Amino acid sequence: MLPGPHPIGVLGGTFDPIHFGHLRPALELLEILELAEVRFIPCRIPAHRATPSLTAEQRLELVRLATAEQPGFVADDRELRRDGPSYMIDTLTSLRGEFGAVPLCLIVGTDAFRDLHTWRRWSELTEWAHLVVMQRPGPQQPLPPLLTDFVTSRLVSDTRALHRQSAGLIFFQPITQLDISATEIRALLARGQSPRYLLPETVLAHIRDRGYYGRSLR
Repeated sequence: MLPGPHPIGVLGGTFDPIHFGHLRPALELLEILELAEVRFIPCRIPAHRATPSLTAEQRLELVRLATAEQPGFVADDRELRRDGPSYMIDTLTSLRGEFGAVPLCLIVGTDAFRDLHTWRRWSELTEWAHLVVMQRPGPQQPLPPLLTDFVTSRLVSDTRALHRQSAGLIFFQPITQLDISATEIRALLARGQSPRYLLPETVLAHIRDRGYYGRSLR
């Protein structure tokens, strides 16, 4: 039996659109880390990316459709209820206020983690949550020097540690890496080609019905 309450996974992104490259790793982490849930949190205004093709409300609806049938998946609209750019430090603060001492696990990909030092108040993130880094299969590139010390003092290899305290640790987890890109999905749609099998059918049907991302689908 694991100690303490089951952690809550936090997965932010533009989700423009959400696809299986988001959903499959999230499911693996839900099960491997024995999370209570994974909260998918679409950003309202990305701080580190170009403006999304769809509005925040449209992207949230796609997330709701994608997560509706999977127990433990939750679509979270908190960033849409906040003005200004979407900063993860503010989101974690909001989650901590709602869930108290329940452990939070901020889920990030390897590339995002390597750029962590560009995030707003990045060094404070572990005051509010654990960091769970999704690792691709194969050899791993060395971390930037700025992150090396940050990781060393917080690194754990036992999933149970994420249950024992509410924040402060870093955990690397290999996951199934699906080479699916939201950019490529949008490009397929713009060319009138089908992105079937890259994203859930419910999401695809909604995109088709609303005419998102360009030409109508086959």
